[in-house]
Amino acid sequence: MPAIACVASTARMLAADATDALIDEVSLSPKPGLVDRRGGGAHHDLDWALMCHSARTLQPYFQSMAEAGAALCGIGLREAIGEIGRQAETAMLAATGGVNTHRGAIWALGLLVTAAGAGTCDAAQTARLAGELARLPDRFRPIATGHKGERACRDYGVSGARGQAEAAFPHVTGHALPQLRLARRRGDSETAARLNALMAIMRSLDDTCVLARGGPSALRDMQDGAAAVLAAGGAAALAGRRALHRLDARLLALGVSPGGAADLLAGALFLDRHHPSIS
Repeated sequence: MPAIACVASTARMLAADATDALIDEVSLSPKPGLVDRRGGGAHHDLDWALMCHSARTLQPYFQSMAEAGAALCGIGLREAIGEIGRQAETAMLAATGGVNTHRGAIWALGLLVTAAGAGTCDAAQTARLAGELARLPDRFRPIATGHKGERACRDYGVSGARGQAEAAFPHVTGHALPQLRLARRRGDSETAARLNALMAIMRSLDDTCVLARGGPSALRDMQDGAAAVLAAGGAAALAGRRALHRLDARLLALGVSPGGAADLLAGALFLDRHHPSIS
């Protein structure tokens, strides 16, 4: 009984961390083209309150994934969390009136929460195990979903969210977390550090949300603009903030929103919460 209680307690904590990471991500402002406390960004059907409501709706499903990570392994675990993820997506759409708020985050954070539930010791190990799970087959996964990210992968030859997960989330562990911790060490505010982590992701990510709405030229504008923010000193520097506002204006004019980057930032914030001592 004590062991069961410990698993349940850990799963609740991980689910709360994942939910908090989603709320921290959407609350971070100003994010170029994305929903934040200022408004819906390039979206006309999203706002901060709806995103927070969606995040809280997902918390029990993250808990179930963490519990599965502690109890199962291999293909059995992959198929179990796949089913939980599909249930989570149904609950999300019911809670939002059919609006896709967190489909990509259910995939990315679901894998990371499951891996953490298995008892990983650091962020890198959590990401590696999540990647191993992503590469396993799920007999019950739909062959095709018709979602815009899937179409963008096909149309532009990029790997998208699935490829990012199967590669063990390199933009989370190799870009976002190092930038987040570098900014903190040099004394940036937490807001600036998180914005810089987002820029580090956007600088090189083939974001299928941007590709689907704006094509390769919009993706280049996003990547170049994020690189310019960091080159100008990041969000803590006046020049960096000016570059950030220019990027925001450009993405709004194009009508594109880097939702894939936002999902990966939430993954980085989750790992940072769960493994705060890893530098």
